[in-house]
Amino acid sequence: MKKIFQNAAADLPASVVVFLVALPLCLGIALGSNAPNLFAGIIGGIVGGIVIGSLSGSQLSVSGPAAGLTAIVAVAIGKLPAYEAFLLSVVIAGMLQLLFGFLKAGFLGDYVPNSVIKGMLAAIGLILILKQLPHLVGFDKDFSGDETFFQKDSNNTFSEIFYAFNYITPVAVLIGVLGILIQVLWEKVLVKKAAIFKLIPAPLVIVTMGILLNISFGKNDTFALEQEHLVNIPVASSFTQFTSFFTSPDWGFIINTDVWITALTLALVASLETLLSIEASDKLDPYKRVTNNNRELKAQGIGNIVSGLIGGLPLTSVIVRSSANVNAGAKTKLSAISHGVLLLLCVAFIPVLLNKIPYAALASILIYTGYKLAKVSLFKEFYAKGWDQFIPFITTLLAILLTDLLKGIIVGIVVGLYFVMRSNYKSAVFVVHDNNKFLFRFRKDVSFLNKATVKRKLEEVPGNAYVLIDTTRADFIDKDVIDTINEFTLHAPIKNIKVEIKKSYYKPMHELLNSNTKNEKHLQDDIAH
Repeated sequence: MKKIFQNAAADLPASVVVFLVALPLCLGIALGSNAPNLFAGIIGGIVGGIVIGSLSGSQLSVSGPAAGLTAIVAVAIGKLPAYEAFLLSVVIAGMLQLLFGFLKAGFLGDYVPNSVIKGMLAAIGLILILKQLPHLVGFDKDFSGDETFFQKDSNNTFSEIFYAFNYITPVAVLIGVLGILIQVLWEKVLVKKAAIFKLIPAPLVIVTMGILLNISFGKNDTFALEQEHLVNIPVASSFTQFTSFFTSPDWGFIINTDVWITALTLALVASLETLLSIEASDKLDPYKRVTNNNRELKAQGIGNIVSGLIGGLPLTSVIVRSSANVNAGAKTKLSAISHGVLLLLCVAFIPVLLNKIPYAALASILIYTGYKLAKVSLFKEFYAKGWDQFIPFITTLLAILLTDLLKGIIVGIVVGLYFVMRSNYKSAVFVVHDNNKFLFRFRKDVSFLNKATVKRKLEEVPGNAYVLIDTTRADFIDKDVIDTINEFTLHAPIKNIKVEIKKSYYKPMHELLNSNTKNEKHLQDDIAH
């Protein structure tokens, strides 16, 4: 127990920041998912913090309802006969994730290129900035957790910003701008001046400032923020009413085919998004700790089982909350767990106070978090690394910005694979010649993609030449390329070309090069004739 709290001075203030970021996102995602009760999002946040936070091997990742699942959840809730049937799908999805963990499917997360991961982080940063700008000026029609390019009102990410400027609320703008200035001042000046400022989270000051400013302006109805510009949490008048916010799945729908299809979809998408977020969180970790992906899948599985059993939305590791956690200075998982406890205590005991928080104050916190994820220095860093790193990075960023997280990641991986194949293709075969002496050196992996180049270069060798084919540095040579070499070797005497093959120590390659197969025997007979 002592070990858990040894970094409490850093983790507890960070948990307050994560709590303030998670609260509007949980509500916004529940709203965007068409959940019958917004409290479903809060339940997911509580379970993501306490249950998954306790079981996860990650020290900095924070789990909860994810915007990336919003479209899937909204369709499923509309298609299934009852919300209780959807909750059953969430429970089954959790069981499938638990199975994935035991089957060690977590290795899939290790195959995402670093340029794609960094592109994802930068994209999330830009999305936070672009999506929160309308909330910063007091236009709160769209839900806070939205990550998609097109809004429900047919506006896109960019047109929504211009549209929002038609509905500017002066008090919201004042609170939002002051919120950003406070964070800059806090981080750049005050924290360096006195140690006490490290213990007080700037977002807590911003929220307090937002509440007090709105109350003071509330004395004049002309300037006061209306309820639509403030957090809106369900308020229970009694313990019985509070417990009524929790719902159980209906196991009578277990034979419903749509329940199982939804469960499988949720399990696959949530697992992939979790693995990507965990990989990104590890990249942000200043202590460079590495999370066990299989353990994470098991933790997510148990979390989704619990969330589904008590009426919550499906969960994943969420990079927005995780990055806020890192930026707030968290060191261990105590921060993630504590943010879940804070969610539970606050919605149970002080929901009326939470409902006084302006969205503009929370928007300023998210915008500053987005700025830290999408700094100009990150773009310069990848540009300096070369096009093979910069193009996958920028493609991932744009694809996520214009579609959604999962589609953008897939596009980024495809582009990244193209550059890997291109690099290998260009460096796999090295050809040099001096007069009538030719050196063919094979390096790394020589795939079927290199067959055309090898064949063309061999055909260009003039008569009476000497050819040395060096395969000792190749890790792999495709059989199509080996057949091309063997065919050239057999026909070489016709042009009086002397061929020497420096063979690999790799036995299968050694056996294949110049092996006397039946086909080669026929070729030799043709040459003899």
